[in-house]
Amino acid sequence: MERRIRNSAKALIIRDGKMAAVKLEDSDGVWYIMPGGGQETEELLPDAVSREVSEELGLRVRAKELVFVVEGLHGESFHRVDLVFLCEVLGEIENAVLHSDTNQVGVEWLDLAALNTAPLYPSKLRRQIMNLYEGKPYKVYLGNEEAGDPEVTE
Repeated sequence: MERRIRNSAKALIIRDGKMAAVKLEDSDGVWYIMPGGGQETEELLPDAVSREVSEELGLRVRAKELVFVVEGLHGESFHRVDLVFLCEVLGEIENAVLHSDTNQVGVEWLDLAALNTAPLYPSKLRRQIMNLYEGKPYKVYLGNEEAGDPEVTE
């Protein structure tokens, strides 16, 4: 069986020292992911980010710059490539009809000062997002992260 590669456009939205995150809950507890999702055919990545954020958070955003790349080689039926864009909020969408992901129970703003210990996945993003926010050097390509890998909490 041939596995496909799936590009996933993700949004890093920072406001008042916090970042927007999709809150999920399953039998293992509560955890968070960045808003965003799969790129559609003939859709540019910045457009995918904008569409996904409007669907999941009811916000209009503009993708500014690509800041991180993380891969998920195993654990799903496809090879996932997450492309994370720093985004600017342009406003709220009035009467937005939100489309929830599986197990989504809400949206939260996570404190960037404690992001390294928050259950945000992929966990390799945690410290790098903090470094970006604090104006410190950060890695753009974070490689592969799979279920079962040790969490990055330093």
